[in-house]
Amino acid sequence: MADPRTMRAWQVVRPGPMSSGPLREATLPVRAPGDDELLVAVRACGVCRTDLHVAEGDLAVHRPNVVPGHEVVGEVVAVGSAVDARFTIGDRVGIAWLRHTCGECRYCRRGAENLCPNSRYTGWDADGGYAEFATVPAAFALPLPAGYSDVELAPLLCAGIIGYRALLRADLPPGGRLGIYGFGGSAHLTAQVALAQGAEVHVMTRGERARQLALELGAASAQGAADRPPVALDAAILFAPVGELVLPALEALDRGGTLAVAGIHLTDIPVLNYQRHLFQERQLRSVTSNTRADAHAFLEFAGEHRLEVSGPQYPLDRADQALADLGAGRVAGAAVLTG
Repeated sequence: MADPRTMRAWQVVRPGPMSSGPLREATLPVRAPGDDELLVAVRACGVCRTDLHVAEGDLAVHRPNVVPGHEVVGEVVAVGSAVDARFTIGDRVGIAWLRHTCGECRYCRRGAENLCPNSRYTGWDADGGYAEFATVPAAFALPLPAGYSDVELAPLLCAGIIGYRALLRADLPPGGRLGIYGFGGSAHLTAQVALAQGAEVHVMTRGERARQLALELGAASAQGAADRPPVALDAAILFAPVGELVLPALEALDRGGTLAVAGIHLTDIPVLNYQRHLFQERQLRSVTSNTRADAHAFLEFAGEHRLEVSGPQYPLDRADQALADLGAGRVAGAAVLTG
């Protein structure tokens, strides 16, 4: 490890295509935790498509030279003076995307803190886990279920949580038929949650390895990204950030079905035809971040139902390659950075 007063980290210095080299490896000071924060030694950090959107500039710059990464598993090594006894040095904790809400706006007061206008995010507004150390407000640090390694836990902290919320937003009836469009880190976890709940899952995705993984995990069918599934769907989730897929996904819905769009970024959606895409009370919904209640509910579910976390591992010094592979569709499952 580097000098304890410094750390290795990656920064987004010039947002743009991965081929242009938007990331730079750097040596940065280790920041002491604030009064309400934990300092965490990073043991694993998931590589999320949102990190790719931050690096490539699909999401506007919130903090210049930010350290990306928001699926962080680590060990508490320092505790702020105002942190209560829930967390102590040596605890294993998770750091997720959502790291601050105001607690006072009408959205927070009604339990929809994911819509808080003053929300802030790890790896976008504050430095994240593509580093040896990271901080997190204690109120947003997540206790983790037993029975998983650090590498297995990391993708649960965004891919899993967001997929869980997307499944709720898709309003899948008990025993219903769920379509999943795109089959990366979030989708392969969400499929397992739906299967554990008794759903019939059909996957539409571009990669042959991803289709094979879907079938291995128990999907009833797997076909190309825009292909028609073999049955009408009661609900669907779009994980791929491709607006053109909204149309075939809506057409695949049965009467009264719901399509939830899980990503924070989506390319433009082509013109919809009311009769083909929305009539018969089909619905189109977005998913915006998550609440802490979502996170706790999903992690409790993961503790009760063993989820298989699949995907490649990369050392921290190859974080740029991990993001490039994700963007090029070379990652099946969820990629994770390790120290």
